Amino acid sequence: MQTSTQETQATVTGLAAPRLLETLSPSRASDFKACPQLFKFRAIDRIEEPPNEYQARGTTAHLALQRLFDLPPSDRTPEHLFDLFRSSWIDVRDLEYPDLFTDVADERRWGIESLEILANYFGVEDPSAIEPADRELDMREVLGEMTIRGILDRIDRTGDGLVITDYKTGKAPPERYAIPAFFALKVYALLIRQSTGETPVRLRLLYLNGPVVYEIPVNDAQLDAMERQLTALWAVIESAIRTDRFPTRPSKLCDWCAYKSICPAWAQPDQEVAAFLMP
Repeated sequence: MQTSTQETQATVTGLAAPRLLETLSPSRASDFKACPQLFKFRAIDRIEEPPNEYQARGTTAHLALQRLFDLPPSDRTPEHLFDLFRSSWIDVRDLEYPDLFTDVADERRWGIESLEILANYFGVEDPSAIEPADRELDMREVLGEMTIRGILDRIDRTGDGLVITDYKTGKAPPERYAIPAFFALKVYALLIRQSTGETPVRLRLLYLNGPVVYEIPVNDAQLDAMERQLTALWAVIESAIRTDRFPTRPSKLCDWCAYKSICPAWAQPDQEVAAFLMP
């Protein structure tokens, strides 16, 4: 059996060969673009992040919206969506968020806020007039030497073609800063083209906390460029894994990062070194 140079070197040195990429999701690709060290914490070290109420709201809202379209069009009302949110929360609470809230009052406060945000959905769409082509679509596609995997919220077939919609429960960024948020949707559009041979025509980001809908057209030229970008990104990530070099990229987003306390960019200096450096 043949072995790679990397495996041979690992055998000689007694060290395990670095595990290179097996799959890459749009979210992890976005992590690396934002901060390679964040990617390392999540994808390589696989350090679990403490659950928070924003993640819980997003998980539960996505599940409720998915289930809403299981109902007949006439039953897709705010009241039914609220009931679906409550039942979805019961389904995920003990499994994914068992110790999230300190008491019933805190959980109730979160629930009321969540329903208020969820109610905004009906201000931007009429679900009784929509029949999604697919929902929560688990995609895994091979593109050259890459394997890209992710879960697409919703895809609709409209009069002019396929439209991809992604739900967001957080606050929408100002429109001029929204373009980077379409990165993941362009990846999904690329996967749809790969799997079906059909190029989606539009991408939609639906922010419930607003509500705000951002929408852009998409075409083959953009998806060809995205494939080239992913190929380059895949190579850079594999290089980072081989060399164990994941530079930090400090920004305002660090204040919301669960890993800030262990991140090299924010690590406290050794006390003896700090004392030596003091004037």
